[in-house]
Amino acid sequence: MSSLFPVRRYVRPIALACALALAAPLALAGDGVTPPKGVAAGPCVEGICEYTLGNGLRVLLFPDASKPTVTVNIAYGVGSVHENYGETGMAHLLEHLLFKGTPTHGDIPGALKARGIEKNASTWLDRTNYFGSFPASDDTLDWLLGMEADRMVNSFIAKKDLDSEMTVVRNEMERNENNPGAALFERMRSTAYLWHNYGNSTIGARSDVENVSIDRLQAFYRTWYRPDNATLIIAGRIDPAKTLGRVQAHFGKLKRPATPLPRLYTAEPTQDGEREVTVRRTGDIQYVAASFHVPGATHPDNAAIAVLMNILGDTPTGRLHKRIVETRQGVFAGAFSESFRDSSLASVLAVVQKDGDLDKAEAALLAQVGRLTASDGEPITQAELDAAKQRLANGFETGFSDVNGVAMALTESVAAGDWRLYFLRRDRIAAVTLDDVNRVARAYLKPSNRTVGRFIPAETPDRAEIPVAQAASEALRGFVGKAAVSAGEQFDPTPSNIQARTETFTIGDKLKVSLLPKDTRGDTVVVQATFRFGHLDALKARAPIATGMAGSLLMHGSRTMSREEIARRLESLKVEGGVSGGLQSADMNFIARRETLADALALAADLLRNPAYPESEFEQQRQQMIAGLEASRNEPGTVAGTAIAKHFDPWPAGHPYHTQTVEEMLAAARAVKREDVVAFHRDFYGTDDGEIVIVGDFDPAAVKAQLKTLFGDWKSPVPYARIPTMYTDVAASSQRFETPDKANANVVGRMNLSLNQNDADYPALIVANRIFGGDPVKARLADRLRQKEGLTYGTTSSIAFSVSPGGRDDAGSLWIRGIAAPENVEKLVASMRDELARFVRDGITADELADTKRSLLTERRQGRSEDGALASLLGDNLYLGRTMAWWAEADAKVESLTVEEVNAAIRKHLRPDKLSVFAAGDFAKAKAAGATGAPAAK
Repeated sequence: MSSLFPVRRYVRPIALACALALAAPLALAGDGVTPPKGVAAGPCVEGICEYTLGNGLRVLLFPDASKPTVTVNIAYGVGSVHENYGETGMAHLLEHLLFKGTPTHGDIPGALKARGIEKNASTWLDRTNYFGSFPASDDTLDWLLGMEADRMVNSFIAKKDLDSEMTVVRNEMERNENNPGAALFERMRSTAYLWHNYGNSTIGARSDVENVSIDRLQAFYRTWYRPDNATLIIAGRIDPAKTLGRVQAHFGKLKRPATPLPRLYTAEPTQDGEREVTVRRTGDIQYVAASFHVPGATHPDNAAIAVLMNILGDTPTGRLHKRIVETRQGVFAGAFSESFRDSSLASVLAVVQKDGDLDKAEAALLAQVGRLTASDGEPITQAELDAAKQRLANGFETGFSDVNGVAMALTESVAAGDWRLYFLRRDRIAAVTLDDVNRVARAYLKPSNRTVGRFIPAETPDRAEIPVAQAASEALRGFVGKAAVSAGEQFDPTPSNIQARTETFTIGDKLKVSLLPKDTRGDTVVVQATFRFGHLDALKARAPIATGMAGSLLMHGSRTMSREEIARRLESLKVEGGVSGGLQSADMNFIARRETLADALALAADLLRNPAYPESEFEQQRQQMIAGLEASRNEPGTVAGTAIAKHFDPWPAGHPYHTQTVEEMLAAARAVKREDVVAFHRDFYGTDDGEIVIVGDFDPAAVKAQLKTLFGDWKSPVPYARIPTMYTDVAASSQRFETPDKANANVVGRMNLSLNQNDADYPALIVANRIFGGDPVKARLADRLRQKEGLTYGTTSSIAFSVSPGGRDDAGSLWIRGIAAPENVEKLVASMRDELARFVRDGITADELADTKRSLLTERRQGRSEDGALASLLGDNLYLGRTMAWWAEADAKVESLTVEEVNAAIRKHLRPDKLSVFAAGDFAKAKAAGATGAPAAK
């Protein structure tokens, strides 16, 4: 249902108040290091230690040797809340322009790519952050710290870069405007806040973005980009003492400006009555939502509100799901709350089909909120409270097992006032009582405090006074946190070590298993399994919709457990993931803990083998499927994507791989019966053929015995045979489709290639694609279409290869995908085609090859260090009959590639005259406005 509720994340950080400086000094924890001269040690909590440079830069170090990666994240206290009149969108513009270089670092995206650094940046209400992750390397860390220190104060912020990036930012703005859910919540936020800048969209007003002067943007940069307004977070395999020395060497020389940071003082007044906003646009789905003002992150009530929203919004146990979705008044219902520095919002929503009764859904939504506070209502129960706190605790525990993820999550706590709020929020949620959660419902979920769909005068306003959130230093007084989570082993992700550590065996004749035990952070275990069944002749007679629903409903009820009971059992076992299925497989994918693995495997086996397929759950999912298809029917991406898929479809009607239109899928969804789903499971499912991979902290002997007991004896009635694919020669075509009132257009190009992953040209073409369009910021397509011509927010390319055990399937393809304003589509397509022709004609350079080989091999090494990616790799090896030696040889082939070999492969396989390009957008509106439009395909 995420596609039905793509609520936009408003991104950025905020300048910290000096309240913490007024707090009593805290003793340095035992896991800190002695800082170098000029650096002050701050508090240490659960393995994370704070230091402050003389210029005010805060540094957080989170060492963990269990994964050979490092994440560097620098958060600035500047976001849309800091923008003045005429400046909206300025913080986000700066985020883009800080990648345009400095006098010392002229090509930041290129240098990041060459070093294999996965990078990005984001802007939100209170903060902006820039981050990069990479395999642990002293040289890479030193370079990245130097670059971040340099662009903090020396970025060009040049007029030419602003001009070229302007269309890119507009394109991003238009992309968001295509989404009805995002548009609605943007308007609700601006209605809920009368004065506070939390009401401003991070992307900004179009007029501000298009007319901002470079002088004003440069002044904004100088005001907020400074060491005393930044927090540097470094996590992963680091030596804290050496790393702190590097930070001091690069950042210590930056001066703290003499001018103090501007102080913000605008406070949102108490809301004095219901507010309403209505957005009218083309679309195929309806939403109704209500937002309530609540206290900011440091106020104790914020934790109780988070628990309350979880109780209301969880699927499938939440009140809104039960009272709205299960009664078929809507296809989705949910709730969420924010945790910002200042006052925040808590929201509830329902999604209704286009032909559904929105008024009825709105009444049901508001009635559920009202029942919490009415004298004869339905307050929260202890069982609901306990389940919600367990879900939230499980989420935190899982998140904290990923050190690099924690480095990113700390950004929001820094923006809210202090990084330690990350842990304080966890502890406050754990301490929430039944009285707390019912009290905050009564205090804040009042009609006079909500923004929904109408305004009603009131004789005696019942207003909610929002208490001021206390300073972080006060909230944290006496707080020390819990003991740091024990780290896992320092695992060597080389193919030879992986092969040596992996035990592979077969259960029965066809169920292959790989076990890789290793010590992991938090004793986590990754389980991935694919059980295979069915062949072409047997599947032709089955409705694709039924095969999909047979898998997607496995978690919705078994013969002994309801959907809600399954969800609670997974929560009690601290398991993330579950079981699913598709056309020719049933899949088991989850993360557990060492102590819960045996119970998790037994539960998964039961869910696979004994689904109940309750009629109510079947009907819920069928209606959600219909609503999702209707919502996407007129979206540019769906229209262009479906059309090009049909153009390249070699399969006859009835073949499982035949491309269906949205209308055909809607008809199938409306016609499918529960009996079809039950029959598919009965006639096809089994676990005697396939692959099981387990990576992490477990007892191999115990697991081996359990796997044989659970999965060895259930045979599929229809044995598995892979459905073959093949290359087809398809004539090039260029088509355009009208999607009225869509501000953003989608462009998709494709040509078929006769290629298999075992082909000699496979390594060369993988490298070639990365150079041509593999990076949305720094590749040939990005350099021209985004950086130079400013036509798109992102245009990328990819190469799909056929992969099969044994046979010689060769159904490869080159794809190019991009977005643009409708008036720029023809320019985009022309430049895209020209760039492809130049690429084939001129080939690549030695520098491009060297950088790409380095980044590709770095990416592969890093992938093998992540347990989930490693499990997937080992599963592929089992299916394809490979060992890790195949990957060692694949890496060696990449390493030995020459410019001549890559260029020869490009000229052999890429044919610009074979590229089909389809696009969908509001071309008629663009043409009427005086732009160059394109005729719609009939």
